[in-house]
Amino acid sequence: MSVSIPEKFDAIIANTEFVWFTTVRNDGMPQPTPVWFVRDRDTFILYSMPDAQKVKNLRVNSNVALGWANEDAGNYCVVMGEGVIDETLPPASQQPAYLDKYRESIPAIGFTPETFAQTWSVPIRVTPVHVRGDV
Repeated sequence: MSVSIPEKFDAIIANTEFVWFTTVRNDGMPQPTPVWFVRDRDTFILYSMPDAQKVKNLRVNSNVALGWANEDAGNYCVVMGEGVIDETLPPASQQPAYLDKYRESIPAIGFTPETFAQTWSVPIRVTPVHVRGDV
């Protein structure tokens, strides 16, 4: 059962370039990784390289968490939910919100939107089931 993100977390989510995305390995060890993301109403979209450990983890265990915090962690938001590889999503180069958010960052790491989408070709959608934090 998905839950809505309380409005009090809108600013911290909107004003953050990356989020800590935590998946769970086969041995039960959590694996946090910083990733770029966009919000799609009450879900989140991110992209991954096909051979990344987080993709392997998702194929076995869909339990994930997203975590945001300001510099001193006085304001934070944690979304726990279900992460799925969502092949219905367009590539990053055809995702307007993603391109708007990372228009300057993509060339800064040596990619065009098209080559970025070819490299980070696995679309992931996270649907929240629990949200907590303090703002």
